[in-house]
Amino acid sequence: MADAATIRSKAPDGTGFIRAGSGAPVLLIHGVGMDAAIWQPQIASMQGRFDVIAIDMLGHGASPLPPENANLSDFADQAIRLLDHLGLDRVAVVGHSMGALVAQELALQAPSRVGSLVCLNAVFRRPPELAQAVHERAAALGGPGDPSAIAATIARWFGNPIPPLLADAAATARSALESVDAEGYARTYRLFAHADTEHTDRLADLSAPALFMTGSEDRNSTPAMSAAMARLAPAGQCLVLSGEKHMMTIASPQKVTQRITAFLDQVTAVRPVAIEIDPVFDAMEFRRALGSFLTGVTIVTTIDEAGDPRGFTANSFTSVSLDPPLVLVCIAKKAMGHRAFSTSRGFAINILSEAQKAASGIFASKAADKFASVAWQPGQAGNPLIEGSVAVFDCGMEQLVDAGDHSILIGRVHDFTHSGAQPLGYCRGAYVTPGLSQDALAAAAPPGTEVGAILENEGRVLFFETAEGSYLLPAGHGLGAANDPRSLRGRLAAKGIDAELGFLYAVWDDATVASRTHVYYRGTVEAPVSGDGHIRFVEIERMAELRIADPAVRSMLARYARERAEDTFGVYVGNEIEGEVRPLAKPAPSAPIHSGPIHSGQR
Repeated sequence: MADAATIRSKAPDGTGFIRAGSGAPVLLIHGVGMDAAIWQPQIASMQGRFDVIAIDMLGHGASPLPPENANLSDFADQAIRLLDHLGLDRVAVVGHSMGALVAQELALQAPSRVGSLVCLNAVFRRPPELAQAVHERAAALGGPGDPSAIAATIARWFGNPIPPLLADAAATARSALESVDAEGYARTYRLFAHADTEHTDRLADLSAPALFMTGSEDRNSTPAMSAAMARLAPAGQCLVLSGEKHMMTIASPQKVTQRITAFLDQVTAVRPVAIEIDPVFDAMEFRRALGSFLTGVTIVTTIDEAGDPRGFTANSFTSVSLDPPLVLVCIAKKAMGHRAFSTSRGFAINILSEAQKAASGIFASKAADKFASVAWQPGQAGNPLIEGSVAVFDCGMEQLVDAGDHSILIGRVHDFTHSGAQPLGYCRGAYVTPGLSQDALAAAAPPGTEVGAILENEGRVLFFETAEGSYLLPAGHGLGAANDPRSLRGRLAAKGIDAELGFLYAVWDDATVASRTHVYYRGTVEAPVSGDGHIRFVEIERMAELRIADPAVRSMLARYARERAEDTFGVYVGNEIEGEVRPLAKPAPSAPIHSGPIHSGQR
């Protein structure tokens, strides 16, 4: 068969096109500045199995100019006229860049004519900085074959300098840009610069199976854009080709064409199957069962395309990978912020403390200005980081995954912080505050119980130094209150120490002192400002050097230093001589610990 680039025809309306092969019909629509011949690698590869039709868009190749103030519908109408001329009732459509927008418009305008859709390197809701750059390029378009504009475009698509392996592809693209009609290019590019939001509210009506594919290195048609479109399209899929840029159709034609044909084969092979829902399955009971899993509570934040902070409350957070550092969180598709998060470049996960229960409720509501209720600052990636959180993970968007009535946001962690504050929990529809165990145990403890605390501040533990040079942990008779000078809380208040008690750490009976019970908590503390000369902060690794009279306390502190280093805390129960450490979490023998999402949602 002759070279596909030489087999050119014209429709009655003047539309230029290339047609080759036989089989299921596939319509190819190129991007701005190109023409039908740019698809030559795909035509050569696909014509043995498909009836391939490559169209010259309006203003390109042999086709007439578009209207001066053209709309996407003008280009979709051109494609429909060509299909009518060729007698094709239904086709698969593959569009690249601007051609992908035309392909979507065609599928939305004439759904009965489009069996499936492949959108390559498509743009969707550009962030403000990208939108401004495109608008500026559209306004600065020069005369025919503007060398500086062509050079800038080639550099943007292929790099500067151009890698040797991409030299041929760059030369092909340059040749097309140099030969395109200047007025046709300008009219089309002006439309392209503003058409990225045309289908924002319409993709939900896209009935055809659709593949949104782009390159991981495409800075203008980003993976986040393709993922967002795939989330909104009812039968959408997203595929990101590692290492590829905007002109991957000619830079890596074999790789791209294989993915296109695989998708078309998949669509052809799939037949609708009626799914009968088990009438015994109780959705509400299922939700209650999932709620039995005790989780933490997070506020997930981002900045939307208008530059405003957005956030929602979720308990669907988990780690995914250490190398690379990946985490995930889930958001309901019906959530008001779904669109902002599904198209964002990144997000932050703020793990809430017990003191942030009110913030959790506000971010789970439809309050107009949620961020007025919290103190926050932008992180390295620009995402809002909420002050007072137990931990914060500032992430770039790694991948979005469709998951039923939710979307999974997988983030690559760029920065993180964490503190010793106590986390807020959630279980069975109610908040859980581990710190409440303090009051419960204090109420049940026998009179005379010694209640103490290991209070940490930036890797140091608070002690009181006695006149004899020995060291004591803060302790008192019972937990008590700030106005009880003998209790733990009273002694801390008397010295101006702002402490937050957390998890129970050790309970033991002292048989030598009338069966006295000792209870110690872990906690955090702010640096005191009272000026008390007996307050000392000692680095955890130096605690073994201290003079501590009580051997049971020495043993407890040695265990604390070890568990702090390993981040595997337990609770000691026994007496001052013997007992056991009951771990808070126990891994299976010889098996790594892995946490995964059991329940996800938005409250």
